[in-house]
Amino acid sequence: MGLPGLFALMLVESFGVPPLPSEVILPFAGVLIVRGTAGFTWPTVLAVAVAGGVVGAILAYEAGRRGGRALIHRWGARVGIDEKVLHRSEEYFDRHGRVTVATARLVPVLRAYISYPAGAAKMNRPAFVAYTAIGCVPFAAVLIYLGTVLGNNFTVLQHYFEYLDVAVLAVLALLLAFLYVRWMRDRRDRATAATGASPSSSSDTARGSEPPA
Repeated sequence: MGLPGLFALMLVESFGVPPLPSEVILPFAGVLIVRGTAGFTWPTVLAVAVAGGVVGAILAYEAGRRGGRALIHRWGARVGIDEKVLHRSEEYFDRHGRVTVATARLVPVLRAYISYPAGAAKMNRPAFVAYTAIGCVPFAAVLIYLGTVLGNNFTVLQHYFEYLDVAVLAVLALLLAFLYVRWMRDRRDRATAATGASPSSSSDTARGSEPPA
């Protein structure tokens, strides 16, 4: 499929449902540059790869923007995500969304899914597109370059990135566990404060209703 195939693969990979990870797609595109495959030059491969990544990210952003809030409003209460949490996430992306989106594009796993929360939080759309592109360029350039250096041995990269994926997932799992424990503790503290206030208020009411001696 040539360059259109590269664009399509990067689009669906950036959307979060990759048939192949970009750690395989881009180095192989670098191999095709070295082989002199028609149309595969440094400028065209980099431009097409970044364009596919950005378009896929935009589609994921729009999915999060249009469907994410509805899912949160419908199911969020069951996992402790209420309107306040959603509001805080919107404030976070207003303040730090640009840096978060750009850096997440450099991290395996995160790069494919950061677009959804950015859309759900209604991050500024032009800023999202610009910083997604900023993050895509160095990521794509490095992997394409590695493909040109390694040639047909580019598949060794996949094993190293698999280890990196596991490490990233482990860190995310620990972070989610920490946030869950913290949320449960805050919820328990609020419940304790509420039950602690009720007896005192009821006893005050009872004392106030007693007839004078």
